[in-house]
Order: sequence, then structure tokens, then C-alpha cells
Amino acid sequence: MAEIIQKDGTWTFDGDAVRIVPGRDKGVALLRQTLGEVVVPLRALAGISYEPGRKAGRLRLRLRDGADPLLQVTGGRLPEASDPYRLTVEPDRGGVAEYFVDEVRNALLLDQVDPGPAGSYLLPGPAVPITVGAGDGTVAFDGDRVTLEWSWTTEEAKRSGGAREFRVADVRSVEWAPSRGLENGWIRFSLAGTSAQPAAPKYDPHTVELFGFKKDPLMALVAAAVAVRMPHPAAPGAGAGAVPGPAVKPALASAPAAAPAPAPAEDHDALLRRLRELGELHQAGILTAEEFTTAKAAILGRF
Repeated sequence: MAEIIQKDGTWTFDGDAVRIVPGRDKGVALLRQTLGEVVVPLRALAGISYEPGRKAGRLRLRLRDGADPLLQVTGGRLPEASDPYRLTVEPDRGGVAEYFVDEVRNALLLDQVDPGPAGSYLLPGPAVPITVGAGDGTVAFDGDRVTLEWSWTTEEAKRSGGAREFRVADVRSVEWAPSRGLENGWIRFSLAGTSAQPAAPKYDPHTVELFGFKKDPLMALVAAAVAVRMPHPAAPGAGAGAVPGPAVKPALASAPAAAPAPAPAEDHDALLRRLRELGELHQAGILTAEEFTTAKAAILGRF
């Protein structure tokens, strides 16, 4: 087992999963505190890295594309401080962080984890019921029904229609976007049978407009809790039910897969592609020379 304990949080790896517990320090972002403990199964990982720094280092998990509903709905737009898969490491604990990375990478290599996109969510998403008030409204979700209630800041045209309630089965898509510059953010629910071109967030009765305050990222947790109960974007026929927004960029694999038996001739093209990927991972510093040599030998043995 490998473990690293920091003010920012505690990460534990038991060979099957990475358990992430956020720290209680006042500097820990509200989203991470609210999300609480996260257990990331090994099969959901694409890689791990440690980035040393003069004042503090960064330990980062890279999840497979489509494995986590939170990363799916945020599409790489979460503020770095809110990222639950990042741990701030004090300079004198760099050696522990590097050991942690080695343990996870070795497990990925030995278990031959596929670093490619996942065909289903491998994490359960935020716990429900969940209620978040931010921007011009409050969203509550109990696992089946979504309720939108408006605040005094809501435009009269939207507030006059009263609270909105609908079932997750009627949701065609859910989208979260942060505030940037002078542009407000939003959490938007598109329902089956409604226009594909919604009104501006401040007027849309199925959208909460976000003004760039501290609680805005918490709306991403609501979006993720809803998204995980919808068809996965990669599922056959997901179509309109797919979660919109920028796709999460697939992370580099930290370890290639090694198969125990020779591959048939028709798989040689795939093996050649894997060899090229190995070279890229080695050049990027993700694989050590020893890991590269071992994995390369395993693949060459399949020809």
C-alpha cells in the first residue's frame, strides 16, 4: 500500500483503487470539501504524474475519457483549485509522491489497464440528494427529480413562471459552464420536446445563471449527479441524451498493456501503433527507461 498525507488531502493506493480524502485546511476548495471522499478504481485511470515545484509540487491523476461524470460535464473547465484529482505536495514530501506514482504506474502496467475512452461511467458521481444555491437560483436533485427555484436576482420574465420541476428521464442534456471575464456561467437542463436553441441563461426557465461567486463550481456537482443517471455519451444510441460540452482530453497512459500470448497476424498494425505510443510516452518522460524497455520487449514478443 502507498499513502501520502498532506494538508491538502490524503491519497491512499491499495493496488485496486486510489482513495482520495480532501484536507480540512481552509485553503481546500469548496467543491472538493463538498464532494468528499472519492474512490477511483484502477481501471478508471489513464495515468498519474508528479510535478515538483520550488514552493510546492503537484500530484495529478489522469482519468480515462468518459470514466468520471464530473470531468465529463466540466470538460476541463474546472478551476485548478477545485480539481479533486490534484494534490498539493510539500517540497520535503516529493520522494513520497514519486514512490506513490511508481506504485500506481506499476499496477497499471501489471493489470494491463486500457487507457483509452471508457464506454460507461466508472465512478458513481456525487452523492444525492444534493442542493446548491448560486447565481439566480437553487437547484435540488434527489436522484430522480430536479427542482429549480429562483432568487430575488432572477429576471422577472423567468421568475414569473415559478419554480420548475422535472424528472431526470425527461432531461435530454445537462451542461455546466463557469463564468469567465464579463460572461456569466450557467447550469442548463435541456428537456425532451423543448427547443434545441434555448434562450439566454438569464431568461431560460431551465437554466440557472451563475455570476462568478464561490459556490458556482458546486453546480458542477449537481450536473454530474444528473449526468451519471443519463445514458453515457459513448453508449449506443445515446444521441441527444449525451452530455454536451468540450470532451475531456484523454490523458496519456502511464503504462502500456502487455499481453501474455502472441497476437494473430491481423493485429500487427495495432502492435505497431502501440510501439509508437510507447516511444511517445518514453520521450514525454511518463515511462522510465526500464519501463519502456520491459513494455517494448513484451510487445515485440507478440509478433
